[in-house]
Amino acid sequence: MDVIQKLLNLKDEEQAKHLMRFFKTGKGEYGEGDKFLGIRVPITRSIVKKYYDKVSFDALQNMLDNEYHEIRLCALLIMVELYERTDRKEKIVDLYVKNTKKINNWDLVDLTAHKIIGKNYIRTHDRTIIEKLSNSGHLWSERIAVVSQWSVVKYGKFELLLELCEKFLTHKHDLMHKATGWMLREAGKKDEKILLDFLDKHAKNMPRTMLRYSIEKLTAEQKRFYMKK
Repeated sequence: MDVIQKLLNLKDEEQAKHLMRFFKTGKGEYGEGDKFLGIRVPITRSIVKKYYDKVSFDALQNMLDNEYHEIRLCALLIMVELYERTDRKEKIVDLYVKNTKKINNWDLVDLTAHKIIGKNYIRTHDRTIIEKLSNSGHLWSERIAVVSQWSVVKYGKFELLLELCEKFLTHKHDLMHKATGWMLREAGKKDEKILLDFLDKHAKNMPRTMLRYSIEKLTAEQKRFYMKK
């Protein structure tokens, strides 16, 4: 089943131009050089649902190697489906980790990291992959490590997330400040004390974006208190 060709047939040049601006593909921007077909995510998801069980692992690798963003996204979403629905979890995790340099924008990370790397951590309790990603010095791998914790905090497990957030307090990139702040907010929704304890310890040293994201669900009074720090 040639899923790549099906996606190529859906190319929309005007929408592609919009997406290239939205995902910062210009010179010096975080998505520099990426190419888009101009396919909206719901359409990609409809193809995933229809063909996920008809795509081989070799075909998935070909899709991950493709220059077009939506084709890589489709491959990753197929991998999410396969992880949920089959017993090939180890092979899917291996393929994901092998291709982190192709998971090279925030949407590719945010739609998949928690559903593959996060759920794998819940299943195995093995920190090795997440530690390797977080120590990579590669922006998108580091974001995968943090966003993977979205699934973990839903189970009331916070230790690894807090370690990662402390590790990345001084990270230079705003996309990591957003990711850590977002995951702290998710932890706070599950257990507010976990978030408040982290803020009491680190608020004065947190990047502004990280702090703003993390306190989004707190009361107005709490927000004022921590922003003043």
